[in-house]
Amino acid sequence: MFAVLLLASGLATAQPSASTTQEITQLFAALETSGCRFQRNGSWHEAPEAKAHLQRKYDYLLKKRQLTTTESFIDLAASRSSVSGRAYHVQCGQSAPVDSAAWFTGRLSAIRAGR
Repeated sequence: MFAVLLLASGLATAQPSASTTQEITQLFAALETSGCRFQRNGSWHEAPEAKAHLQRKYDYLLKKRQLTTTESFIDLAASRSSVSGRAYHVQCGQSAPVDSAAWFTGRLSAIRAGR
């Protein structure tokens, strides 16, 4: 029983690792400097405004202790509206819009590959 309580208390206080925090910071920077547009709930926003919105969601999820990996950030904060459930989209230049989950996952792969 003690081990179960210890495990549960560890999960309740879980926080992202330093490397996860660094990756998320790099994703924010990639978005902010991308020049891409970000669509949420049918409206397009410039990258710095989108970054600010996602930062608020990130801060909320940190406070609720719901983020443990960079992938959980992408899934819980950067891929869809938590109000409407609608997917977010990213459009860079004249390219067709893509789901933001795919865009962020691509950026994460590049970060991890050192590019």
